[in-house]
Amino acid sequence: MDFMSTVKGSLLENFYPKGWNMKKIDECCEKGVTRENFWNKDFNPIECDNIYEFDTYMGHEIALQIKKAKDEGKKLAIILPVGPMGMYKWAVYFLKQWNTSCEHVTTFNMDEWADGEGNTLPATDPASFEYSMKQAFFDKLGSLTVPENQRNFATKTNLPTYPEKIAKLKSEGAKLVLTFGIGRMCHIAFWEPHFAEDYANEGEWKKAYYRLGAKLHPLTIEQNAITSFKSRTTLVPCNANTIGPGLFLQADYIIGGADGALSRGMGWQGMSFLTTLHYGPDMNITSTFMPTLPGKLFYLKELAGPLTAECN
Repeated sequence: MDFMSTVKGSLLENFYPKGWNMKKIDECCEKGVTRENFWNKDFNPIECDNIYEFDTYMGHEIALQIKKAKDEGKKLAIILPVGPMGMYKWAVYFLKQWNTSCEHVTTFNMDEWADGEGNTLPATDPASFEYSMKQAFFDKLGSLTVPENQRNFATKTNLPTYPEKIAKLKSEGAKLVLTFGIGRMCHIAFWEPHFAEDYANEGEWKKAYYRLGAKLHPLTIEQNAITSFKSRTTLVPCNANTIGPGLFLQADYIIGGADGALSRGMGWQGMSFLTTLHYGPDMNITSTFMPTLPGKLFYLKELAGPLTAECN
């Protein structure tokens, strides 16, 4: 007796995206971290024993990409998330230790809470991603920080300028780095799997640059209630502005993070992580394209399973 044998006639029968093959997802959960033939040859999952290693390794990778570009005299465009967040303090630490300025860096925050029309929270609101980025990263870098006019946030007016700005930077020789977490619904940024239903085929889906006021999946709301709002669902907006595959699949290098363990053996991200690794590229499950790109995906060891029942 399991989900597949009991879902018919239940309240969950039409809850998950139409394109999800739950049996195939279940099979992914049995595989652990083993290479697949569809992975990019330069894609590597990096195991972390605990959250302290995770934050340090991921922060070092971000700082290293900034330093490498600086040393090579090149511009760097980097797409940034608010979640995970612990890596930013370590990125700041390493950049300060190396005395590496971010004057050559242009940042693009991948998403932001919004209403249905794409209006976002004010930058002074503690729940806004702009506020969080300033507190965790930009302000802490001091004189080494990214110039203010080179920071981009996913507002109603600015998000539509991302494609042109990124294209210009790449034409000038800039490397595009995608930093990301994996959502409970396997989203990248807030690009949800159910969006695939709006596109005729994968080719059209891959051309989508962004959405304003995108409708979020209920499990995305609950994930964020748990991880960012201390379980208070009533504080979580139901919409967001987000970049799409037309931007994040342009990445020359990726820095991913899967830190979705809670405590006492509980976690929310094991299935999402293993599905990302093993399902194979499919527009119905956004994160499955990440292993096709070069880079690193840092993950907490316990997320690799075995994902078996344990009554906590």
